[in-house]
Amino acid sequence: MRADDRSSPTVQAADAVTATAAYTAARLEILGRPGPSGPGRRRDLTDATDAWVSRLFDLAGADPARLALVAVGGYGRGELAPGSDLDLLLLHRGEDSIAALADRIWYPIWDGRIALDHSVRTPAEARRLAAQDTRVLQGILDARLVAGDQALADQVKATVLADWRSMAFSRLATLRRGVDERIDRHGELAHLLEPDLKESFGGLRDVGILRAVAASWVTDPPRAAIPAAHQLLLDVRDELHRSSGRALDRLLLQEQAGVAAALGFADADTLLRAVSQAGRAIVYASDLTWHRVGRLARPASRVPWRRGRGRQADRVPLAEGVVVHDGEVVLSADARPDRDPVLALRAAAAAAQAGLRLAPHTVDRLAAQGAAMPVPWPAEARDALVSLLGAGRPAINVWEALDQAGIITALLPEWDVVRSAPQHNPVHRFTVDRHLVETAVEAGTRTRRVSRPDLLVVGSLLHDIGKGRPGDHTEVGIDLVGKLGPHLGYDDDDSAVLVALTAHHLLLPDTATRRDLDDPATVAAVADAVGSAQVLDLLHALSESDAAATGPAAWSEWKQALVDDLVRRTHAVLAGRPAEAGSPMTPARLALAEAPGVQVLVEPGDRATTVTVAAPDRRGLLGTVAGVLAVHQLDVRAAHTESVGSRAVQVWWVQPRYGAPPDAALLGEDVRRALDGGLDLDERLQRRAEAYATISRPAPPPPRVDVVPGASERATVIEVRAHDVPALLHRVGRAIGTAGVDIVAARVATLGADVVDVFYLVGPDGEPLTDEHAAAVRLTVLDALPV
Repeated sequence: MRADDRSSPTVQAADAVTATAAYTAARLEILGRPGPSGPGRRRDLTDATDAWVSRLFDLAGADPARLALVAVGGYGRGELAPGSDLDLLLLHRGEDSIAALADRIWYPIWDGRIALDHSVRTPAEARRLAAQDTRVLQGILDARLVAGDQALADQVKATVLADWRSMAFSRLATLRRGVDERIDRHGELAHLLEPDLKESFGGLRDVGILRAVAASWVTDPPRAAIPAAHQLLLDVRDELHRSSGRALDRLLLQEQAGVAAALGFADADTLLRAVSQAGRAIVYASDLTWHRVGRLARPASRVPWRRGRGRQADRVPLAEGVVVHDGEVVLSADARPDRDPVLALRAAAAAAQAGLRLAPHTVDRLAAQGAAMPVPWPAEARDALVSLLGAGRPAINVWEALDQAGIITALLPEWDVVRSAPQHNPVHRFTVDRHLVETAVEAGTRTRRVSRPDLLVVGSLLHDIGKGRPGDHTEVGIDLVGKLGPHLGYDDDDSAVLVALTAHHLLLPDTATRRDLDDPATVAAVADAVGSAQVLDLLHALSESDAAATGPAAWSEWKQALVDDLVRRTHAVLAGRPAEAGSPMTPARLALAEAPGVQVLVEPGDRATTVTVAAPDRRGLLGTVAGVLAVHQLDVRAAHTESVGSRAVQVWWVQPRYGAPPDAALLGEDVRRALDGGLDLDERLQRRAEAYATISRPAPPPPRVDVVPGASERATVIEVRAHDVPALLHRVGRAIGTAGVDIVAARVATLGADVVDVFYLVGPDGEPLTDEHAAAVRLTVLDALPV
């Protein structure tokens, strides 16, 4: 080791303190400069950090001919964010006192309150660890010398790179498994309301993985859109660190407005849209890259669509102007995109139906040379669109390829507004445009149930096209689809059906879960709205497809049963037959009404547990049972109540917050005690509410209670919309009971973090409430809700 004999350890330590103070001042000046973050600020921060760390290397007495201090990871790439760790690797050739010397470098960094990820390795150790851990491998692939021996740093990087290339296929499989695990944990960046800019699929981590794949020489990932997407995510992360004062990678809702303003976006939604588009570009490149890696890793004889001998594939005809070449769909030699306006859709449909991908150069050529689609669209174009969307899951990647190239917005200019538009309801798992495509693909699995499969698929694609624009999205969508139908070449009758699907796409689930199906006015209103059995069947399939594309919280066995029942009754009315009553009351549940006292039946299910409670009917019973369920930490997802003679039978669909559902006997005993006054529900629930209040959460929108005019001829209907909190239904039920009215029917639905509860109320005389009484009940319920 070489040490400066003229400097004592005390002097060296003092110099390190001085260097650290100077760096701290320089760092604050760089981060405090006005203007948005960008490459210039990151470069200046990296340069200042390099100078400081290099000075610490010298002050530690390191021999630059035998040691190398290397920046790895984000620091190695020059992508330091305000809250980034310093990733440093100290390379040596087997020095005895290396640990003490390393401490002299690390301690001033810690004293400067900079997060440090450090390691000390010989070349052999670095090589071995890189062969075992893909994170270490990626870090060294990005290595950059900060101080010391350049040859030593180059040797390690070259050796690790050679090992990576020699074992690429086996190690790429490990890297891919890591990607899948991250998707499960962190989701897909493009479709999250609070995306993790680093770990979500399509984030910064995946840009690094694409670099590693490119370095393997197995395949060359698409590069065109990656630099801009990468820079945007870096800028957003930098501003997130600056505005929050923390090393956050998750773009939290409360931080989005500040980050948007700092980067010059109009608002948080515009920022989220840009982040989504960046994530989609990275995901598209990643999906295509991993597809190619998987195809190349298979033996030639197992690759589909390959003929002849050797690695060279023949071109296999797939459609007019479209062939398969080397496992991807390309244009034939005689294809003329400039003279064939339907070619893009025809190629896309052929690829999706074959379960293949469009080659990137083919997509680029179609985007650059494709002829404009005539308006109205020819029948061949409509058929190709339906064939594409009806191909199942392969349609998603093909559609995304067209969308990334701008082909979709060229065909449907209205698509541009919904593209990457965020959904603010957490029930949704996708952005608006992806949700529409997912719904259309889901609809493709239900086409055997309807008379016009094409209208089902196209109507599903357009049902939320009004989102992202000012005003009610359904009303806006009605106007847009009224113009899009003729644009796509549909006649007046078919265009009217598409408009009806947009206008009523929420009619069936909303009515089934919020209205009393035994009330004749309910079914009559639905029959009047849909007008025909054809539209009813299309709406039925669209409702299921829409829910499946939304997410698990949007559908359940209970909702399916209610919607099916509503459709069955509406078909009867449209056919001029009486609507037969239906009910979730199975024989086992109805049998409870015949037994005396309080009876409870617990039926575990795949998605929810069904709890049926039968008891003598009395005012406030629903609120009491809801309170007991809350005490047992059962979250109510839905509920149905009926009167059977002098007894009430309530069916509750619940999910245990923790563990398994409680025993039926225990639930029954607690209901009896609560009804008799032996169980103080308010005291038990207050303790839970106090524990709940200790957790900091963003303030939800205020609750809303409405009296729904004309919803029923036999009762007054009130609808409660609020943020879901423990024992909410207990509060509402108790408030209704204290108002001196009876609940004759109820529909309870939980959608993500919100509830929509509907109650059919009558006065002591069994008649609907007067307007004054209904208004008073509304205020009583509203006062009982948390704000």
